[in-house]
Amino acid sequence: MSNIVETIKADLTAAIEADKLVLPTLPEVALQVRDIAQSDDSSIADLVKVISNDTALSARIIRVTNSPLFRGSRAIENLNMAVSRLGMAYTSNLAMGLAMEQMFQATSDMIDKRMRATWQTSTEVAGVCHVLAQHYTKLKPDQATLAGLVHLIGVLPILRYVEDQDIQISSIMLDNVVDELHPKIGATILKKWDFPKELQNVPLEYANLQRQVPAADYADLVMVANLQLVAGSEHPWTEMDWTKISAFDRLGLDPNIDMSEEEDLNAQMEAAMALLQ
Repeated sequence: MSNIVETIKADLTAAIEADKLVLPTLPEVALQVRDIAQSDDSSIADLVKVISNDTALSARIIRVTNSPLFRGSRAIENLNMAVSRLGMAYTSNLAMGLAMEQMFQATSDMIDKRMRATWQTSTEVAGVCHVLAQHYTKLKPDQATLAGLVHLIGVLPILRYVEDQDIQISSIMLDNVVDELHPKIGATILKKWDFPKELQNVPLEYANLQRQVPAADYADLVMVANLQLVAGSEHPWTEMDWTKISAFDRLGLDPNIDMSEEEDLNAQMEAAMALLQ
């Protein structure tokens, strides 16, 4: 059975190196939203027009805006009010991230469960990233949210490959393939999608617990968010000495404090995670 793992790794690695790996494309609404956000001539009305074509996406953005994270003195009743409150930058990054959910679906039960679990983890990490960025760093919460949503994007082509080839493989062996290959594939996808440079390296760097960089970045945020989510579990990362993980220092966080026990902060993180699901 281990031969299957090596074969999958070899096939995918060869496809990456030959630039022949079929990479996912951004959903059309995400492309349109990004184009508007990057245009100097665009207005809130332009953004509202594009998003309003997707009823489900519109409803979720309104729900986000009415959440405890953004709620103002007046309830948000429509998309125009929501975009006005969030701003174009936050709305566009949120819309791009949420639009990606449709990519995490498959026809076979095993792969579909995997896809949905990957998206679930991505949304939870994104929620924690938002709160950490808002409270502890000068990094942009909207970029932090997007970083969390895309840090596992490299898992998609691997699962698609296994499904398309109808490969019978155990969960443990599939984990082995995913863990080894998804970071490089993820970085390749984000480069193809023309994501900002500071996000392109997130899939490659977020699991490098020994990384040393001059200042806190989005990979640090995604790393610490992942660590917070596995705290108290049997994940291998919990066996490490977190005081030696320099990302905590760069973010100004105490690795010995379980943020889930900080009542106000935990409430915000749970609210942020729930919003994106």
